[in-house]
Amino acid sequence: MDALVPRPRASSMIESAVVWLLKLIAAPAVGLSSIFIISFISATLLPLGSEPAVFAVVKANPELFWSAILVGTLGNTLGGAFDYFLGYRAKVAFAKERKTRWFLWLERYGPKTMLLSWVPGIGDPLCTMAGWLHMPFWPSVGYMAIGKFARYVSMTYLLLYVPDGVWRKLADMLG
Repeated sequence: MDALVPRPRASSMIESAVVWLLKLIAAPAVGLSSIFIISFISATLLPLGSEPAVFAVVKANPELFWSAILVGTLGNTLGGAFDYFLGYRAKVAFAKERKTRWFLWLERYGPKTMLLSWVPGIGDPLCTMAGWLHMPFWPSVGYMAIGKFARYVSMTYLLLYVPDGVWRKLADMLG
């Protein structure tokens, strides 16, 4: 008898899970906390992008534009500060790299280099190296916040002006 009962396909289960997740992060109460968590994690050395989460919440709830930007900036900046402390506590990890151009550049420009902490691929290690170099903490965090805030505002603002038809075509191509 069990053989006659159709089993749900794995793809339909995944699709329903994705729909559920998108509805969950679109809810204002959960959306902002999701943005914070995703933004914090993506600022650590884990490869994760937080812009899609910010965009999804703002697209579903346009009135949350500034709240989403500020929560994303806060989470991402605190994640950068976490990276800073990882570097601050490191003793041997960067010892061989100390004489490279990269470190000399960081030492020359100091905390202002944290304006680049938003750049994918180099931003997170940049925060870690700033800690290792014992750059002043609060100026470093301030410049991190400015750079990350500018990224969230520009990316979210630009993504909001992409016509919905483009997103639908992209979804059709991917799925």
